[in-house]
Amino acid sequence: MAKLVVGTFLTLDGVMQAPGGPDEDRDGGFEHGGWLVPYFDDQLGQTMVDWTDRAASVLLGRRTYQIFAAHWPHVSGDDPIAAKLNSVPKYVASRTLGSVDWYNSTLLKGDAAEEVAALKQRTDGEIQVPGSCGLIQTLIRHDLVDEYRLCVFPVLLGAGKRLFGEGTLPAGLRLIGTRTSGTGVAIHVYERAGGLDYGSFALEEERTR
Repeated sequence: MAKLVVGTFLTLDGVMQAPGGPDEDRDGGFEHGGWLVPYFDDQLGQTMVDWTDRAASVLLGRRTYQIFAAHWPHVSGDDPIAAKLNSVPKYVASRTLGSVDWYNSTLLKGDAAEEVAALKQRTDGEIQVPGSCGLIQTLIRHDLVDEYRLCVFPVLLGAGKRLFGEGTLPAGLRLIGTRTSGTGVAIHVYERAGGLDYGSFALEEERTR
C-alpha cells in the first residue's frame, strides 16, 4: 500500500495560494502571487530535490497539472526534479480535463476520494501531492493523507487559499523532522498519529464538582 504525502509551501498564516508567481492563481482576486520567491535558497532547493527523489508517483489537481505540464517537460534533463517528474507515473484528478498528454500521466475522472483511496491500495511507495489546493482539501476531508511536508515562510498575507480549511478532520500528528533554512523558512514533517487526545488543566476538585 502506498503512502500519500502532501508537500506544500505555506505562509505563517496558512496560505498556500500562488507561491511561485503573480499569475499562478488569481482566484478570489488574489494579488500576492510569488510570495515565496525572495526566500528560496539553495538549502530549500536541495530539500525539494531530496523529497522529490522519494516519489514513486505524483498526484495532481487540474491547475497544478497544467502548470507543471507547461514547465517541467521543457527543463533540462540534468535537473534532478525535472528528470524525476518527467519520468514517474502522474495521476491527475479532474472532471473537466478531456485528456492528459504529459508523459506517463493518467486521468482520474471519477470521485477523487474514491479514486485516490483505490490508488493507494494498488500501488506502493510514496504518492506525492505538490500544490493542488482543492484536491488536498478533498484528501484531508476523507482522511487520506499519511504525511505532511510543510515549508512555512516568514510571511503574512491575511487572505488566500489555506491548507487547512473548513472540513478538516480532527486528527493527531507526530512531528518527525524539523529544520530551518538560511532565509528563515521552517521545514516541518508530520505523520498521522491517530485521533486526538484530550485533557484538562482544571484542578482535580474542579473536575469532580
